Amino acid sequence: MNTTLNNIVMQLILLIGLVFTGGGAMAEEKTPLKPLEGFNMTQVERGRYLSKIAGCNDCHTPGYLLSEGNVSEENWFTGDSFGWRGPWGTTYGSNLRIFVNALTEDQWVATSRVLRARPPMPWFNLNAMNDEDLTAIYQFVKYLGPRGEAAPAYLSPDIEPKTPYALFPPPPK
Repeated sequence: MNTTLNNIVMQLILLIGLVFTGGGAMAEEKTPLKPLEGFNMTQVERGRYLSKIAGCNDCHTPGYLLSEGNVSEENWFTGDSFGWRGPWGTTYGSNLRIFVNALTEDQWVATSRVLRARPPMPWFNLNAMNDEDLTAIYQFVKYLGPRGEAAPAYLSPDIEPKTPYALFPPPPK
């Protein structure tokens, strides 16, 4: 098996393991967040928890899956150049810290209600979250502040990515 295929297989095995173990690193000790003026720290902590168990880091934080979640929170949600390629084209985990920090809380909640995204983004799960959970996630991402650069742009199916990627075959006919 070639190196790229080996990497893809390992990432998919890790992803499947995370799904069936409820997130893998959930039992790790968490460091309390430093209180910041203007933030409800109860909401910020809830957002931290929700974003972790919802798997947001899996695609939106570089190296998160392969390091079994051992990525410093200062790098969470900064987007990733690892692509997810399939019949839809190639998508990348966007930089949520840039995206969310450009929105008001009300805009984030409204956007989360109607978002439709290409795979592998589980937009339908985001759509199903209640306002309290969406607000908590917003507060956590705002607490982290803007950081990093935009992730690579979507590529249509006919363009070969120049970055590493996982390949999803078309569904059987």
